[in-house]
Parts: sequence; C-alpha cells; structure tokens
Amino acid sequence: MSVLTRSHFYNEKAAFAYVESILWPQGPVCPHCGSMERIYKLDGVRTKANQTNPEGVERHGLYKCGQKECRKQFTVRKGTIFEESHCPLHKWLQAIHLICSSKKGISSHQLHRVLEVQYKTAWFLSHRIREAMRSGDLSPFGGGGSPVEVDETFIGNEPGKRKGRGVQHKMKVLSLVDRNTGRARSFVVDDLKAETLLPIIQANVAKEAVMMTDEASVYFTLGQHFSQHEHVRHAVKEYAYGPITTNTVEGYFSIFKRGMKGVYQHCSKKHLHRYMAEFDFRYTNRAGVGVDDTNRAVKALLGVVGKRLTYRRTGVA
Repeated sequence: MSVLTRSHFYNEKAAFAYVESILWPQGPVCPHCGSMERIYKLDGVRTKANQTNPEGVERHGLYKCGQKECRKQFTVRKGTIFEESHCPLHKWLQAIHLICSSKKGISSHQLHRVLEVQYKTAWFLSHRIREAMRSGDLSPFGGGGSPVEVDETFIGNEPGKRKGRGVQHKMKVLSLVDRNTGRARSFVVDDLKAETLLPIIQANVAKEAVMMTDEASVYFTLGQHFSQHEHVRHAVKEYAYGPITTNTVEGYFSIFKRGMKGVYQHCSKKHLHRYMAEFDFRYTNRAGVGVDDTNRAVKALLGVVGKRLTYRRTGVA
C-alpha cells in the first residue's frame, strides 16, 4: 500500500489529528500562554455562512484555552509554518512527504501539479518547509575525535559579478560532514579566504576532531586548532590514503549539484541557504543511517514550530 494512501494525506480531520499527535504528544498546548490545563475542544464550530457555503465550513482542530488571563482560541497551526496558510493541512503533509522522500528534491512546478495548487502557493510552501528543515542542533561535529571532512564547492552565478574564466563569479558553499554520525552542515560564504572559513569551522567542530581536507592552502593552519589535520593531494591524483579522504563530503556535493542543476535548475544567493538546509537535512537523515521516508517526514514536521516564514521575508516582496 502506498504511503500517500494514509488518511492524513487526503482527509483534513485526520491531518489535524496526525499533526497534533506529533507536536502535542502530551496533549494540546496553548500557543498563547503555554498552558496545558483547562483546554477545551470546540467541536462542530463552522465558519460564517456565505453563498458558496450556505452552512459554513467546519473548522477542524479548534481549541480554546480556559485560563482566565488567556481565553483564546487556537489550532495546532498556530506558531508554526502552517499559520495563516490557506492551503489545507493534508496538502501540507503531502508536500512535506514529497520533499523529504525525493533524494534530489522536487520542484515547485511539480508540487503545483501534484497538489493542484497555484505555482506561487507551491513555491512559498516549499520554502516554508525548507525553513522547518533548518536544524536547531548546533552541537559540534567531531566529538570524541571522530573524522570531519571539510570541502568547498561552487554553484550557479553570484549576482553582480561578471562571468570569467575562473570561479570568482560563482556562489560559494562550505560543507562539513561528520564521518561517524553522518551529519552534514553547510554554509553559504562570500569568499574562500582563511579569515572567512576558519571561524566557521572552529565554531562547528570540536577541538578533538580529526580534520580531513584537500591540499587547499586555506586549510593549512587547521592543525593548530584541532587534534589532527590530514589532507589528500588532488593535484597529483591522490584521492584516498588509507582512512584519509574527502570522498564523503564530495559524495554529498554530487547529490547537491544534481539536485540543484537537474531539479531546481536555478537559485539566487538570497535563497541558497534554505536549499542547503534541505540537502543537509535529507543527507543527515538518509536511509544509510537508518531513517526511512516516513521517519524523515516526521523529523521535518517536528521542526515546524516557531519558524513561521512570511512571503515578505522570503525576499520576493
């Protein structure tokens, strides 16, 4: 049986119940005052009747806080990426599942066709989901002395820069991969100078880590800040020397570039950090580390709280 035949993907009432079970495992929580006591469910409440809907539309998952100082109504959408969205919740769940289960991503045009919503809605919806995928886990990589691979890559064209023979006009990305845990973390950077990259690496990698890089001069001083620094020499076609390699992070880049070029095709620099969050999330929670499509979608759903993204904040208005 297909995963998308589950009731919360096509039934709005079931969708609310499913999201509530994930975000409120101990019961409803008022997003206004944080109380879990004296919460009343308002069954059968309908919106105001009009010509299109003479009896109004039933509001699903509506609650009211009974605290004297609050007494406000709310649903599980409040305070999440779903807030103020006119898109039905079951279509949100379909979109989350599709983005999480597509290894190289799914375009907004494809979401627009599958979900039967406007393209503008699908584009904004996908950006909100990417915002939910941005990890709040800032724990350092390389704990316990595990190997951390570091590398940089180039993608697209940076606005305002003329195309030349080199890569100076390209957008620049720095990525870290913890080889033991399988986690990936990426950053959009303005340049590849040591004074730019080193503070980022130091803030995200434990001092006891074993650093693995290529022979780029920007990494020469890493041995002064971490327990060990090893590198491979790509210039002489050396790609692995025993356990010393950057093949893992380069494998991550191959997935990222195939997705960006083959699926998304174009991305401006102001949105690139959200696309990186999407690829980081799927790579960190991939099948290779024991996370299937359903669990990956649940992990994304757990990240929707407190990350409301308005259309103006996306930079298009």
